[in-house]
Amino acid sequence: KTCGEYIYKGKKFNARKETVQNEVYLGLPIFRFYIKCTRCLAEITFKTDPENTDYTMEHGATRNFQAEKLLEEEEKRMQKEREEEELNNPMKVLENRTKDSKLEMEVLENLQELKELNQRQANVDFEAMLKQYKEYEEEQKRKEQE
Repeated sequence: KTCGEYIYKGKKFNARKETVQNEVYLGLPIFRFYIKCTRCLAEITFKTDPENTDYTMEHGATRNFQAEKLLEEEEKRMQKEREEEELNNPMKVLENRTKDSKLEMEVLENLQELKELNQRQANVDFEAMLKQYKEYEEEQKRKEQE
């Protein structure tokens, strides 16, 4: 946060590690790491997050890009909402099934169209190509002989 330096996730550092007291996830200890910024030597701290197989920033820096993580959380939230709706409303179950089947049919139709398009474009006559190449070679030989 002090100098605006970008440090990518795979950057190697000499870090000081400590075990966080009273924080455990499914029997796995959570660790806190202390590193120094490569430009301004400000201290940055972050913890391991075994639940999400990631790290959480604590002090000295901010996460730059978390779109993938946000997308996963949104999908989980939508799935939970859908399951809750289906538990309370049997008609909603039927509606969701018909939507899913329509979507699946559309995907299959699009896939079939793409396959057909590829087959039309990839319709190459290898025999004609070989014949044309042989004629070209013969013509080249005649020119060389002349």
